[in-house]
Amino acid sequence: MTTNNGPLARFRVLDLTRARAGPTAVRQLADWGADVIKIELPPSVSEDTLGGNRDGFDFQNLHRNKRSLTLNLKDPEGKAMFLRLAEKADVIIENFRPGVKHRLGIDYDAVRAVNPRIVYGSISGFGQEGPISGRAGLDQIAQGMGGLMSVTGLPGQGPVRAGIPMADLTGGMNCAMGVLVALLEREASGEGQWVHTSLLEAQISMMDFQAARYIRDGEVPGQAGNNHPTGIPTGVFPTSDVSINIQAGTQHIFKRLCQTIDAMDLQEDPAYAEPADRLANRDELNEKIAAKTKTWASADLIEALADAGVPTGPIYSMDQTFADPQVQGLNMDPKVPDGTKVVGQAVKLTRTPQKMHLSTPGLGEHTDEILRHELGLDADAIADLRARSVI
Repeated sequence: MTTNNGPLARFRVLDLTRARAGPTAVRQLADWGADVIKIELPPSVSEDTLGGNRDGFDFQNLHRNKRSLTLNLKDPEGKAMFLRLAEKADVIIENFRPGVKHRLGIDYDAVRAVNPRIVYGSISGFGQEGPISGRAGLDQIAQGMGGLMSVTGLPGQGPVRAGIPMADLTGGMNCAMGVLVALLEREASGEGQWVHTSLLEAQISMMDFQAARYIRDGEVPGQAGNNHPTGIPTGVFPTSDVSINIQAGTQHIFKRLCQTIDAMDLQEDPAYAEPADRLANRDELNEKIAAKTKTWASADLIEALADAGVPTGPIYSMDQTFADPQVQGLNMDPKVPDGTKVVGQAVKLTRTPQKMHLSTPGLGEHTDEILRHELGLDADAIADLRARSVI
């Protein structure tokens, strides 16, 4: 087993997740050094491809820093072996539909009976209870129900999904954060607990100020395209070569923008004097700003605005993002041991940096190793289990 001295190395995680939200949660723990055992169905039992092509970019990016154990949880022996592993584990994370873990007999109460210190993380589509809790919930469904699609896209365009799986990713991140909070609480109480979230809850929480506009003031936000919903001017503006982003919604930054692009008449115009005025006259104001910005080359305007303290930046395609010198210095495309590049962590720690200590495992790559070291099984016992499709 590869030596691992990451900040979470003392914690063992049993990973029952598939698709994206669950693996995202586990990846946060794995990347910071937790000993993660990814439990998968034996190939003789299922050819499930919910996780996608194992050698593809997505699977490789989601499942680095883990070991793989094949185990048939529907088999009584497989379930018993899982519970034996759970006795020594710190964390279990699953993203089945709410009823599945109960049918398998590996739900929180079942695991707590053998390990009261377990922190059990669950991610579902819509929550563990409620009228539609049993339905399959995927990212785009949650984007729609959570309100994101109603505010994404151009005004009048109709609902538009975000270009990344926001509900999946935020559901996973929220679960990981909840697990870490529960582990901290366990240090005081000595007991574990059940941590659960859902794609729907995660998506609603990510609506943040847009949701708060409705909850507090009754405003139902709509689509604003590339404009900020309330802070104007903020958006995409043309230059002589390409478009760039400019964000100048506050009074003092709006003044700096007008000074830089030689448009003080806009700053002095009563129609744009206050934030509410600029919001009411947004389209007209944007057109006048665009008439000025398109006389500049993008690089020159970005530099001038940045020097003036106006937030601005280029709009990149993915290849341009990773070619940018600033991005290159952030180590956002680290290599795992087999040389594959993955997407890096956004958080950096000075004393205990995150390390890619394991490549994404092959299916069942560590089965024999785990069963020998953790359950004390010999080669004959392991061979017998494999012959009977338990592993």
